[in-house]
Amino acid sequence: MSSHHTLQLVLSLLLCLCLAFTAGFGVYRVWDELEQANRPKPLEVFWEAWDRVEQYFYGTLPSSRERTYGAVHATLGLLNDPYTILVEPQFHELEQDQMRGSFGGIGITLWRDAEGRMMLAPALDSPARRAGVYEGDILLAIDDETITAAMAVDEVLALLHGQAGTPVTLTISRPPTPPFDLTIVREEIQVSSVIWRVLDQAPDVGYIRVEGFTERTDSEIIEALRELRQPGVASLVLDLRDNHGGLIDPAVTTAGQFLHADQVVLYELGRDAGERIIRVQSGGIPTDLYLVVLVNGGTASAAEIVAGALQDHGRAPLIGEPTFGKGAVQLIYDLSDGSSLHVTSATWLTPNRHQIQGQGLTPDVHVPRGDGPQDEQLDRAVAYLQSQHRDDND
Repeated sequence: MSSHHTLQLVLSLLLCLCLAFTAGFGVYRVWDELEQANRPKPLEVFWEAWDRVEQYFYGTLPSSRERTYGAVHATLGLLNDPYTILVEPQFHELEQDQMRGSFGGIGITLWRDAEGRMMLAPALDSPARRAGVYEGDILLAIDDETITAAMAVDEVLALLHGQAGTPVTLTISRPPTPPFDLTIVREEIQVSSVIWRVLDQAPDVGYIRVEGFTERTDSEIIEALRELRQPGVASLVLDLRDNHGGLIDPAVTTAGQFLHADQVVLYELGRDAGERIIRVQSGGIPTDLYLVVLVNGGTASAAEIVAGALQDHGRAPLIGEPTFGKGAVQLIYDLSDGSSLHVTSATWLTPNRHQIQGQGLTPDVHVPRGDGPQDEQLDRAVAYLQSQHRDDND
């Protein structure tokens, strides 16, 4: 090969290398520009900041999920609305379980004692009880995950919940016995939202307590009312104390059991949809019985809807303490990773257009709850009902 051809070959190779380098650099620039273009412009500063953190931060970086949740939590905080929130997956699952009124679990109650220990109490005939858990046992770990002092009770409950038929292992302390493990198979646990009875101290008064409005409440409130519609029962106490709300449809059904068809239960004022009127669909079972509603500072949201409707229609006086004052409506959106977003979208008004949000309901008869074992609010309700019944008989 001549020197001329050799020189041409070398020049060709150099040209190819230059072109390859230039092309590679161009592809990189195009890729980088596309990546930057896909990032929303208002978030450029966020990504710039995190790029520097990832490059230079000395400590341990949060995971991408933790970073995402932290950013969403902080951004929602700018709305200054305590009810527009992100609920992370394990708490969303717990929330759904509570709304269904049933879940896969082991049937156990948790609380922290004065020393901050996580204490256990199994329900009667529960998987936990049958497996050998005793009241007063101390929970140390769940499936080898240590229960720390920073863990909230709901966070631990979420670890206990799971699909029925799956096992969960508890590490338990029961001094003076050394810590030991118990493996328990989860079962479907049914949680009643309504309890009822005829009062021992007043056999003419039926008592109904609604713990919260779940998917089970509709059928349970009807069952309760049918059982209490017995000879000798002339009046009812509806106890909504410490009922933090729940689903609106069962609340409307509950209010409707004591009202007549077509009566207004609430007005809903939305941002775009205007005013929506929600009425009783059909008359209730005990519309002819005297009724009193017990309320306190823990009566909130959907429970305030029920109490407000019965108060405004003159169907029942409220006895107890002022209610919490949550009249905001949240739409719940399930997100792709199992979390959910609660967005305040409307507000509720009672039939007399009383604003619940931030104000609550004022009881007709104010009775503070005492510190002793005697339920003074219930006693006052019974006395009121019996006086109404005597007045009718005079």
